[in-house]
Amino acid sequence: MAARLIDGRKVASDLKKDIKKDVLRLRSKGISPCLAVLYDTTTPRSKKYADLKRMACDEEGIDILVHAVQKKETEKSLINLIRRLNNVPEVNGILLQFPFRKIFNEKKIAEQITPEKDIDACGPYAMGRLFIDDPLFIPCTPYGAMKMLDTYRINPNRKRAVVIEGSSTGRSLAQLLMRRKAVVTICNAETINLKEECLMADILCVEAGNPGMVTADMVKKGAVVIDLGMNVTPEGKIKGDVDFDSVKKKASYITPVPGGSGPMTIAMILHNTVLAAKMQAKNNA
Repeated sequence: MAARLIDGRKVASDLKKDIKKDVLRLRSKGISPCLAVLYDTTTPRSKKYADLKRMACDEEGIDILVHAVQKKETEKSLINLIRRLNNVPEVNGILLQFPFRKIFNEKKIAEQITPEKDIDACGPYAMGRLFIDDPLFIPCTPYGAMKMLDTYRINPNRKRAVVIEGSSTGRSLAQLLMRRKAVVTICNAETINLKEECLMADILCVEAGNPGMVTADMVKKGAVVIDLGMNVTPEGKIKGDVDFDSVKKKASYITPVPGGSGPMTIAMILHNTVLAAKMQAKNNA
């Protein structure tokens, strides 16, 4: 029997209904949630992803400022921009649309965002808060993955979870799963005996940046498979890290790409922006 599809678009749509209600309540009090998005014009598809966030913000009534980082801009000018946005009271959240070109130190750029506006929790302070189990904000992609599990009543408690990570996104998801009392193993594409590790997983989460790397022979029958991969093929198509067509025949639940983690990430960006607006309004009261 084929796996049940975890429909990220549907879950995100339901979440955004509540987000819109929150935005209307805030606006009735004179508070207009606002997100600033910065993206690199030299990075393929970044404009498209920024436009998707603009569209989502417009739909839910959230103000958005989009800054296109041009080829001539330097790391110093980008840092100065972030610092200026930190000091603009009307801006509640600042989001860096990764990746940026290699001349930019992404960690250095991320740590410029003031913690109260780091709605994707990409800076060191936010990451530290998450790893001591006291997050200010939860990183949006892992947060979206956990929301999908909750919506489909998949409880990680006492389940064996394997996370194949390629960045802080996977490591953050592992931390969230541990908070929910899962038994977590963290792997990467170079892990020895990766197949054997994956076959132990009740919940298999993949964020390796390696299109189609997880095949059916690596998945335990009945496992839940969460694909966080977003890879662009030479033909311009989006493909996940999981070989969907083969794996869906063995898994009990599986996320598609596209239509799984992508819409959820955007929904959680909106959620965290609204949360930031509430927190800042309370602090300034």
